[in-house]
Amino acid sequence: LMTMLNKWFTRRRSSAIGWANVISRFGALVMIPAIAWAVADAAGRPGWETTALVVGIAIIVLAFPLASLIRNDPAEYGELPDGEPPRPAGGGAGSGSAQGQPRQQDMTAAEALRTPAFWLIAFGHGLTSMVILAIMTHLGLLMVDKGYTGQDSGWVITVYLALAMGFQLVGGYAGDRMSKRVGLAFFTALQAGGVLVLVVAETLPMFYLFAVLFGMGFGGRNPLTVAIRADYFGTGSFGKILGFSTVPMNLLLLIASPFAGQMYDWYGNYDMAFLILAGLNLVGAGCFLAASRPRPRSPQPAQVAAPIK
Repeated sequence: LMTMLNKWFTRRRSSAIGWANVISRFGALVMIPAIAWAVADAAGRPGWETTALVVGIAIIVLAFPLASLIRNDPAEYGELPDGEPPRPAGGGAGSGSAQGQPRQQDMTAAEALRTPAFWLIAFGHGLTSMVILAIMTHLGLLMVDKGYTGQDSGWVITVYLALAMGFQLVGGYAGDRMSKRVGLAFFTALQAGGVLVLVVAETLPMFYLFAVLFGMGFGGRNPLTVAIRADYFGTGSFGKILGFSTVPMNLLLLIASPFAGQMYDWYGNYDMAFLILAGLNLVGAGCFLAASRPRPRSPQPAQVAAPIK
């Protein structure tokens, strides 16, 4: 889906990704409580087996009709990204878009892997995502340790998810109008600020302040982490480039939750774990800020045919 969106949108790429993420998050907000109700151990509820069966059949039934609506590339339909009118015949291969933007250069995956920007973005994405997975796993336990109920933590999670949904659009809007690496650094620093509030939080208002800051940062950076890759490396090999860049990210995600749990076992609380994760989050913000756009390849000199003798 991200590969398709990046081919259909250039000037409004970040906003398009933001809207797609908001709609998918809305689906999760609807489905998760609905499934929780259905599987609850209470009279008249369908239970796990029936719920899983119904959801599985619904996915199978909907998958093919929805997939048939996907249009991979505007070029296949004689169109241009962003709904722009076709370029005049004399525009040439190097002409810009209707808005005067330079034409985007596509890199192969091998070329992208040789750029510092690829690795800075990959590790920036991974370092700033570690804390998200740790919070998803441990926030409820942290709040119970501080005397709050599971319902309290549920409301805190709802607040940061709702803020994250809204800030998908804010981040997308900002990313279409400013440097994406600056936007990423700002939103990831905001996310780290929320984690630091979590470390010192003792009252419910402080936990809600964490939720506000964390949700704003998490939501705002989300569309930008995808859009910056297409801006920097083009869309010709986008799927492969995105796939390669998730390898270091997923390795970091694998250790996030066990790391927080181990730190809890050593220290008896989560303070040190989330202080370290907040610091890594700020390192990730620095990676994004340092990821300058790769230099375009030099055009190959045209070969002149030898005269016929």
